[in-house]
Amino acid sequence: MLPFSAEAPTMKTCTATLPIACSHFLLFLLSLPLFFLPATDSQLLESCSTATDCGAGLYCGNCPSLGKTQPFCIRGQATIPSSIISGLPFNRYSWLMTHNAFSIVDAPSLTGAQRITFYNQEDSVTNQLRNGVRGFMLDMYDFENDIWLCHSFRGQCYNFTAFEPAINTLREIEAFLTQNPSEIVTIIIEDYVHTPKGLTKVFTDSGLDKYWYPVAKMPKKDEDWPTVNSMVQNNYRLLVFTSDSSKEATEGIAYQWRYMVENEPGDPGVVPGSCPNRKESKPLNSRSASLYLMNYFPTIPVQNEACKEHSTPLADMVATCYKSAGNQMPNFLAVNFYMRSDGGGVFDYLDRMNGQTLCGCSTISACQEELALLTLKDKKSLFG
Repeated sequence: MLPFSAEAPTMKTCTATLPIACSHFLLFLLSLPLFFLPATDSQLLESCSTATDCGAGLYCGNCPSLGKTQPFCIRGQATIPSSIISGLPFNRYSWLMTHNAFSIVDAPSLTGAQRITFYNQEDSVTNQLRNGVRGFMLDMYDFENDIWLCHSFRGQCYNFTAFEPAINTLREIEAFLTQNPSEIVTIIIEDYVHTPKGLTKVFTDSGLDKYWYPVAKMPKKDEDWPTVNSMVQNNYRLLVFTSDSSKEATEGIAYQWRYMVENEPGDPGVVPGSCPNRKESKPLNSRSASLYLMNYFPTIPVQNEACKEHSTPLADMVATCYKSAGNQMPNFLAVNFYMRSDGGGVFDYLDRMNGQTLCGCSTISACQEELALLTLKDKKSLFG
């Protein structure tokens, strides 16, 4: 049985992981007078003409690649799973990650050259954070006696592939962490920086070093991470990983594939029925690491195709990668153009992933509904 399907989730798919079954909750709802039933967001999937037509967490868009040319209200914000069920190890949750988070359509050139590269996102990192993105893939290079974010090739940044100094984006993340003291952010660096201590300097200069999770404390192999509550209390709210293995010894930055497994990025990662591990990564089912990154984006990003990619094909691929990892849900789902979908998109699928992992239910909203009916004693016994 697949972990979830592309069909709309229902209360019937909840298991008895929690003491009160979802079916009891459904009977409870049916016994209430109509005017006491919980309100639903009636605007999702309904037609719209302007952004203000759609309710909170929605925006007005369409999906021509699926034949949906008339604008309708589409989901645009993620549910932060730790806000529903807190107190669990960090590696029990699934988080939204943006691939090449800095490679933003219409970003102005800061070098004076016309940019020639691919684009992967449509809004600023600050907006991505506001919409619930909690993981960022950033490509960092030496450029103009500084460290820049570039979407480049052959390990070199050019004036026509450069976006901005890395410190600009890092300061956006620092501002968010400062303003939101219960949030945790992960950064994965595709690392082409050769300046000695270059990464250390840019993270220190941005002010992010005060949130850094020490590499010495990171769990090895398949051990649980500390709880999200503990990470927040200790102010270890920034996880940073690099693709350069030497940086762990020289700068204390975690080498990514010592701590996580990962499937193939690009076209190999979107082939139906197949979820091979990346060549740098150990097999997905090896249980050699406690974090699991699922890449889900084509090699060549196409904005107008993303809404189709984030529908049924995403559900099928999550199910395939879940099986390939030995029935383990990804901790990070990395995508292009994360806002684009034909309705709920990546946000809905993350809710389903977290629902299954955290409470054995079809979606995290079902976890929330069940928790509302539990006694305080029950909650303490379940979640500590």
